[in-house]
Amino acid sequence: MTVIIRGVVVVDAGGIGAAASDVLIDGERIEAIPPTGTLDPGDAHVIDGRGRLLMPGFVDAHSHADGALFDPEVQLALLRQGVTTVIGGQDGVGYAPGDGAYATEYFAAINGPHPSYRGGGVAALLGAYDGATAVNAATLVPAGTVRFEVMGRSTDAASPAELARMRALVADGLGEGALGLSTGLDYAPGVFAGTDELAALAVPVAAAGAVYVSHMRGGYEANSAAGIAEVAAIARSSGARVHVSHFHAEPHLVRELLTDLDRAGVDATFDAYPYTRGCSILAMPILPASLTVRPAAEVAAELADPGIRAMLREEWFPTITGYASLGPEWPSMLTLAHVAAPDYDWAHGLTIAEGAAEASARSGGSIDAIDFALDVLVASRLEVNVVMAVQHERSDAGLAEILSHPAAVGGSDGIFIGRHPHPRARGSFPRSLAMLVREQAALGWADASALVSARSVARFGLGDRYAVREGFVADLVLVDPDAVGATASYSAPLGLGVGIDDVLVAGVPVLAGGELTGATPGRGIRRAAVDSAAPGSGPLVSHRTTDIAGPVGDEWSRDIAEEEEEV
Repeated sequence: MTVIIRGVVVVDAGGIGAAASDVLIDGERIEAIPPTGTLDPGDAHVIDGRGRLLMPGFVDAHSHADGALFDPEVQLALLRQGVTTVIGGQDGVGYAPGDGAYATEYFAAINGPHPSYRGGGVAALLGAYDGATAVNAATLVPAGTVRFEVMGRSTDAASPAELARMRALVADGLGEGALGLSTGLDYAPGVFAGTDELAALAVPVAAAGAVYVSHMRGGYEANSAAGIAEVAAIARSSGARVHVSHFHAEPHLVRELLTDLDRAGVDATFDAYPYTRGCSILAMPILPASLTVRPAAEVAAELADPGIRAMLREEWFPTITGYASLGPEWPSMLTLAHVAAPDYDWAHGLTIAEGAAEASARSGGSIDAIDFALDVLVASRLEVNVVMAVQHERSDAGLAEILSHPAAVGGSDGIFIGRHPHPRARGSFPRSLAMLVREQAALGWADASALVSARSVARFGLGDRYAVREGFVADLVLVDPDAVGATASYSAPLGLGVGIDDVLVAGVPVLAGGELTGATPGRGIRRAAVDSAAPGSGPLVSHRTTDIAGPVGDEWSRDIAEEEEEV
């Protein structure tokens, strides 16, 4: 297929191009970028790009669309944000290796089931995306799933033999194209893995030149220092580059802890989204991991037992108030986003406290927050997720300070399961662009392109997708700089992004006029270095009239130069 994009302003991490250019795409790659009006359209498909920016496709560096990506509504939600590639296998829980049953049950309210994967490892999982979706998908090797495959539901430390088997599974996954290793150190069974175990699993990651990616231990926010210290220890022991998942805390703390990593000689990046509140399975912050590591049916049966409830009320619930800075008012800080039980369909969008009050009114009795939360978990067989507030909401200026850090990459942590989900799944990328560039003036458009595309491509090894340049893969997004923004909010979380109406994946229009075209050129992306010998490689700013300015741009240019020298 031949496509011409007319009269567009080309923007990538290298800078901003001339006032208007034509872009010729032949097959899956960019063929030429001549002055505007010089291309004979012939039989080409022509897209009018006047008044819009043409940017490399956005990469969601932390996504939970693993199983949902085959749903056209999810594809539409991603493409309306400009996302052309998602990275799954996050938080230590994913379908591969193994048959996917553990992840499907434990993360039922986060990833949900995969429609076709039933085993075969990372190669089979990535293969399932080839030609089956409009959006590309990559994956990490999830350390919790690896532990489950070798040790089942054990809470013990790994033996040397078990550790060797786990390392072999990690190496196999990397060899089949995984981008790195992920951990979820607040989830079961990953919470039971010690620092030495994690460092050992990161050794094959370092050997492969991949990335150790961590949902840190302890709930983030004010507890982040301990998590960062563990990340640093793992990096120093293994030699692996590291990436911190959804790093959210007060801006000064984020800066200080990243500076600590830099001073320790740790090569680190992080992802963040432009919202303060979090989202996770309800069982994680309110139940002990020693219980939730068991099969969901067994946990539900335990929670239905009055004696177990009394024990949890007396011995466990008083200990959970420090998690993620929830505080003793946690019932008012957790909003039900997804409840699998039809009997509680009415509770979507209510806090646990509000739900308890409504349940009391409906029953004519008195149901407190603890009993209500446990009732919902039992009825749903634990398939419940919640939006989690924090003690102090950050301002847009504070969020911009985090996202404009030179080590930041764009990641939504988007969960598409639920009637009242977190708005980050549908709003993260357009909200980031509107807030950072237009409203807070924290970044220019070239810097923003580095955030949402180029840094992730280089960090995770996604090939030649980081620039709008001849010879590069034509994963491309047309952005209206004056209109781009999010409509999703905490109260109305299903709104789609605006200002992005045309998107191409591998040179094929997949979004046109804001609607899906029905084309499915997406593929499972296997890890690859940025190839200095690839067509169109060379100086990143070779066709730019305006170079990127400021410390972010300077650092990015150095990173790309170093990356290409390494290859």
